[in-house]
Amino acid sequence: MMDVHTHITPVGNGATKRARRLGWHDQGARTLGSPRKLGAQGSTLTEFAFILPVMCMCLFGVIDFGRALYSYHFVSDAAREASRWASVRGKTCTDYVDACPAKNSDVSDYVMSIVPSGIDTKRGALSVSTDWVRPAGVVNSCTKFKNEPGCAVQVTVTYNFRFIFPFLPASILRMHSTSEMIISK
Repeated sequence: MMDVHTHITPVGNGATKRARRLGWHDQGARTLGSPRKLGAQGSTLTEFAFILPVMCMCLFGVIDFGRALYSYHFVSDAAREASRWASVRGKTCTDYVDACPAKNSDVSDYVMSIVPSGIDTKRGALSVSTDWVRPAGVVNSCTKFKNEPGCAVQVTVTYNFRFIFPFLPASILRMHSTSEMIISK
């Protein structure tokens, strides 16, 4: 009258044994876990096919925004470094052999020399503009010689970042950063 029996199967090297209860309606070996419904064998593959594009979009979106953050970090750092570089190469500069005093093209060349890998310099994606300005609250002869000590140099770096992922509405993100420093030499 007993319809349930115990079946002993060896696991691993045979040292450990496990008991499993099988009902009289079970045919063949069953796996441990939840029972499967009839006709549900292909549903996992279908669900995976629906989820995979969403997961890939999220993954590539995170990668693209990481690249955008890397590019913005470069733009802000390049503007700061270029304004520092130009501030020590003013009208009275004698310490450096090259680019003393600095001109607009010298500042652009300096920014191009510090571009790291991963930043696109082709197709006009990176541009640099330099202005020598009078600092606020300072009244001196910055109108005669704009690159005198005490005047300021202002460097703006602009970068057109292109997303790799094509589903974003704006595939180009314009980044710019401006830095201003007082000329010391």
